[in-house]
Amino acid sequence: MIKSLLRYTRFFSYSFFFSEVRKIVFADFIRFYLGQKVINNTTINPWSSKSYSEEERELALEKAVQWLLHSQNSMSDDGIGSYHLVNKWSSSYVETTGYIIPSLLNYGILKNNNTIINKAILAADWLIKIQKNSGGWQGECIDDNRPEVVFNTGQVIRGLHSVYKYTNDSKYLNSAIKACDWLCEIQENEGFWKKNAFMNVPRVYDSYIDAPLLMIYEITGKEIYKEKAIKNLYWIIEKKQLQNGWFEDCDNTIKRNDKPILHTISYTIDGILDCGILLNDKKLINAAIKSADKLFEVFNKNKYLKGRFDALWNGSEYIITTGCAQIAIVWMKLYKLTKNTQYLNAALKMNDLLIFIQDRKIKETSNTEGALPGSFPIWGRYESFSFPNWATKYFVDSMFLENECLKERI
Repeated sequence: MIKSLLRYTRFFSYSFFFSEVRKIVFADFIRFYLGQKVINNTTINPWSSKSYSEEERELALEKAVQWLLHSQNSMSDDGIGSYHLVNKWSSSYVETTGYIIPSLLNYGILKNNNTIINKAILAADWLIKIQKNSGGWQGECIDDNRPEVVFNTGQVIRGLHSVYKYTNDSKYLNSAIKACDWLCEIQENEGFWKKNAFMNVPRVYDSYIDAPLLMIYEITGKEIYKEKAIKNLYWIIEKKQLQNGWFEDCDNTIKRNDKPILHTISYTIDGILDCGILLNDKKLINAAIKSADKLFEVFNKNKYLKGRFDALWNGSEYIITTGCAQIAIVWMKLYKLTKNTQYLNAALKMNDLLIFIQDRKIKETSNTEGALPGSFPIWGRYESFSFPNWATKYFVDSMFLENECLKERI
């Protein structure tokens, strides 16, 4: 409590003395609080009626991609970092560099932009260089020099898989195979990961590891990858998912595990859904739908989602932009699967909210322009005063998938 108070005191103090910080904090205060109206005892938020044209949506996507590239260019290596209004640039974040690679690669291919494609490949080359002898990748940022972590390793596999599919260069596949072998080797008999897991405790968001295992299984045919993924998935839906779709052991903390953040909830749902589709497993797909529909109901009622949810799906804390983009992606995948346009409409409204958050309507430096903050308003508890690269990554993915869905609908 005291530590948090001191941190917030420091961050808010900076907003008084440094114009870059002050402008962004003030813009969020104006947009979040002063734009609200109360009609018939109901709070109407300023984004509730917002909608954006095709050109505005394309510009929002382009600005987000350019910020990711700026982040990479700001590093001393070919990884991708995050920007904090007070602490400035982090060093390259290993895990998120891994799953940002497909985002950049997909956009580069769409736009026929070899510069962006090559940036994605350079990031993959850097990740191969820093792979641990075990096959895993370290947690947190490269300068933290942490031990390898299972979740982080799974996300790097995503990047290597995408570059291998594009280049057909076996070095990316070989690196991914080494990582998959390590993940299989250390999985517990019950199906979860504990050794080399974040905090050394089992977590259901490790479903987001299972999809990369299945991706490499599809290429190599190594049955153990499929077996281990299924074992983890069924441990999650049979042991940890409640009847109302909520997940136990879903937060990336011990203290707040009773109300996990939307970010890790969405990881869990997305991992289960992707694997259900890859395996053509209706039980997994229905488990994902059960949870996604609860958030869909809350969003349709309130027009936004709070940052944390307890076991009764009661929300708390400020908006976490990463989780918002992730659940929009889930809804669009469900639209593609079911053709239920209600999922697509909810995702489009969520993307409207995210564009509203991105478009601060102030003059910014390249360190923040186009980036999504960790929380909205920016002083929210999750990644406060920060622009974590994963928030912008998932915004890019959500906007990219939106384009796909709208083309299919025509």
